[in-house]
This record gives sequence, structure tokens and C-alpha cells, in this order.
Amino acid sequence: MSLLFLFSMLSSIMAAAEPAGCKIRITDKGLDMLKFETQKFVEEELSNISMPEMRGKEGRFQYTITDVKITELNLTHADLRFIPDVGLLFDVQNSSISLSFHRRILYWFFYDTGNINASAEGVNINTALNLIRDDEGRLKINNITCDAKINRMRAKFSGTLGRVYDFLASFLTSGMRFLLNQQICPALNHAALVHVNSMLETIPVRTEVDQYIGIDYSLIDDPVVTPRSLDMHFRGMFFDLSHQNESLLNYAVDPVIREYDRMVYLALSEFFFDSGMFAYYRAGVFQMDIINEKMPKDLEMLLRTTYFGAIMMLNPALVDAPLSLHLAVNSPPKTSIKTSGATVVMTAIVKVMVLPPGRPPVQFKIFSNQSALESLALIPLQAPLKTMLQMSVVPLINNWTKRGVQIPLADGMDFIEEVVEYHNVNQKMTTAANMNFL
Repeated sequence: MSLLFLFSMLSSIMAAAEPAGCKIRITDKGLDMLKFETQKFVEEELSNISMPEMRGKEGRFQYTITDVKITELNLTHADLRFIPDVGLLFDVQNSSISLSFHRRILYWFFYDTGNINASAEGVNINTALNLIRDDEGRLKINNITCDAKINRMRAKFSGTLGRVYDFLASFLTSGMRFLLNQQICPALNHAALVHVNSMLETIPVRTEVDQYIGIDYSLIDDPVVTPRSLDMHFRGMFFDLSHQNESLLNYAVDPVIREYDRMVYLALSEFFFDSGMFAYYRAGVFQMDIINEKMPKDLEMLLRTTYFGAIMMLNPALVDAPLSLHLAVNSPPKTSIKTSGATVVMTAIVKVMVLPPGRPPVQFKIFSNQSALESLALIPLQAPLKTMLQMSVVPLINNWTKRGVQIPLADGMDFIEEVVEYHNVNQKMTTAANMNFL
């Protein structure tokens, strides 16, 4: 049991120390933009509050209040800010809510109906959201702490006996204020725990990039919240779609974000790119055959010159047979990030073959460690073969980077005004940007 416990502790420590392949920081400037969207969302949720029917009796008066509707919300003094080690705080102070409802009043033998316009003033709402990582690696609102208070409420009667009923206003508005107070926090709790969490579930955790690879954007730990930012640490690992359960260990330096000037920062470590290269390598993408019109004429002539003697000794009839090259990257490419940019290093095996019509291909060695003269003869091939490797593999990498991958943001959010930088210290690439809502 002691060994099992020790192994469990070590596994937990190793899991907790897993570096992030991708980090996203939302700063207080980004939170300012989110504030308007949050305010609109809260206004929409509060406008859908349903109030129960009110019935009662006061002296000779019997009343029924129905069809309570919120007609306008004026959350002018709203603020959204970070709560260190917790999450977000949405705070509304000294705002107002306008309502309308229908009355039915019986006084002695007089029966009257009409509408009442009321206003709740001094509305204060304090809502704290605790953000965590759920079991699937998504951002989630774990719980919500809410406190709502309405300082005063006014009502104006209309109808035949409107002025006569004014003295009922304080009684009715007290009841309405109490009921409205009781409805605000449950509405916001439901909005956060159901609607917002549903929106967060639209953020992809594992998604396909193309027909070969996918990417894992699961959070590796809970968000880190400071007074100035919210940092999210993602695994940021690509995987081969045919080996989706294969995991690549992350030995890269953990990316560090130190800036706060932009709304959002995205940091990518070397592991992010290396896992992409590894996934494409595992999928067998980094190989191709160069034959006929795909082969440059100067390279074909150089190959024929180099292997002329070997072809003549094998079979002089093969001198004019078509040549082909088979290029295959023989190990996963590695990425290096410096201030000058990102560099990808790869090695490949090249096979030279003669294709005699109606006969199996004949393969020639592209290198030799037996003959110094043969090795010297192969030196002129190095430059053109490197060029062919670049012509075959680099376009694939460029197409992947140009197409890009989806950033783990909620639906409707996008980056604008991006600035890309490369860093030596943390061997990372960062994108600083502002946000926009589509």
C-alpha cells in the first residue's frame, strides 16, 4: 500500500507539473470589452423574469396583480473585474428597472381594472463567478455567489379610480419589491450555471484540423486569476487521427506571458509545433514520389550523370528509362523558436529508382560509406536534394500554418489587430491581439 501511495503521489506531482503547449491571457482591457457583452446578457436574462400572481386584501380592498413584465433595464453603473484566485465579479450599483403589470381591484361594489407602471430604483446586484477546469478540460463556472437588493420602488396607477388607489401604492410596491428581490439571483444563477456553461461547452477541447490530424485544447489546470488577468493553460497538443489516444510528452519550456497591454495574449511553446510535426509524421504525410514532369530537368540530368556508370553496368538499355525520387522524412521534424522566427529541422531518406517500362523499378543507393570516390561523386547531389526536400515538405508545412487552427475561444469571439513575436528566453511564440465579437 505504501508503494502504491507513493506512486500515486508521484503521478499527481508529474501531472500537475505538465507544461502548457498553449496559454491564453485575458487582461483587464479585454475584460472591459467583455463587460458590455456581459451587461447585455444580464439584461436579457433579467428581462425574462416571470413574477407570480399576487392576490390579497387590505381593508375593503381586494386586489389581484397579474402579467408582470420588465419593460426596461437601466444597468448604467455596471462593472466586470477579476477576483484573484476565484474568477469574475459582475457588480451593478444604483441602477433601475421599469415594470408594468395588470391590476384587478374590488372596493365595496366597485370593480376596476387597469395597468400599473412601476420603477425599481437603487438596484444593486453583486455576482461572483468561480471558474474551474471541468473533468473534460473545459472552462466551467463551478458556482455563483449572488446578492441583490432594491432600495425603493414606485408605482403610478391609471384608470377610473387611479388617484383613489394611490394610497395602496406603498403596500403593493413593497410586495413587488420583495418578490423582485427574490427573483433576480435565481435568474442569474440559472443563466450562469446553465446558459453560460452551455456556451463554454462550444469551445472545442479536441477537434479535427484536417483529414490527418486533430488538436487537444483541454485545460491542464484551473484558470489562474490575478487582479489584472485571467490565464488559461491548455495542453496544445496535436495528434494523429488514426492514433488519437497516443500522447506526446512535453519537454519544452513552459511559455510565460509577462505583458498586459493588449486585450488578449496567446503564447505557443515549441511543443505546440513539435506535436503538429509529429502528428503529421505519424500520419505518413511527409513523403512523396517525384517522377516525370514533377522532377526538375536539371536534377534529372544530374542524377543520370551521377548514376550513368552504374546504369550502364546494370543494363545499357535503362539509360533512357524514366527516373523517380521517393522522399520520406525518417524522424519527426523538430522546431526551434528564436527571436528571428521559428525554424523546422528535418531529415529524410531519398531513394533513386529507374523505371524500366513493363519491369519492376530498380533502386540505387543515394549514399555510400564504402567508396571515397563514390561519396565524392554524390556531393553535387546534396544541394538539389535539399531543394527537393524543401519543395516537397515545406509547402505542406506552409499550407498547414496558412490554414491555421481554431483558437479555443467561445463562439462569436475573434482576434483582431494581431501582433506576432518570437522569444528566445522561453522559446515561445506570442500573439498579442484585441478581441471582437462577431
